[in-house]
Amino acid sequence: MTENSNNKNIINFNTDPSREEAMQAVKTLIAWAGDNPNREGLIETPKRVVDAYKEFFEGYKMNPDEILSKTFEEVEGYDEMVIIKNIRLESHCEHHIVPILGIAHVAYMPNKKVVGISKLARLVDVYAKRLQIQETWTAQIAETIQRVLDPLGVAVLIDASNQCMTTRGVHKPESSTVTKRMLGVVKTDENIRSEFMELIR
Repeated sequence: MTENSNNKNIINFNTDPSREEAMQAVKTLIAWAGDNPNREGLIETPKRVVDAYKEFFEGYKMNPDEILSKTFEEVEGYDEMVIIKNIRLESHCEHHIVPILGIAHVAYMPNKKVVGISKLARLVDVYAKRLQIQETWTAQIAETIQRVLDPLGVAVLIDASNQCMTTRGVHKPESSTVTKRMLGVVKTDENIRSEFMELIR
């Protein structure tokens, strides 16, 4: 903790809060919500929440560039689009820390090299396991592929339900949000872009 004249309990974000501090924060939220954090059903909840958060947000400890670092050039001249469809995704909105659930479609046009297809799904997960808004997440995936693999083009489309608007606020449970990012020839060539949109249907 660090002190200032306004608040003696401000966390110093230059160091990671301890597990005990995180658990105390959960207890405080339970009490603020109106319940007793020391009753039988809630006594272990701070521990469970901290463990869950460690899993939910492990993307902060991962390097997305490293995931795409191993590539293969013996591809017999393959130069067509590579598409991974229907990647199940789970993330958390940075505004309310509630789930974002949906699917991602990721594609790229190789430029003499390819990457293992599972790595693209793992890349989606790295950014998913951070506090996000869907627009930023979509752009981060596309731009990482472009930066690391230097392909001819990239396409990322995410279709997800944001619980910040399905379970609170406007309460529109049937709604979903679609975001996309196109780079290189996928953005400039209408035929390639149309092919991507057709193939992910």
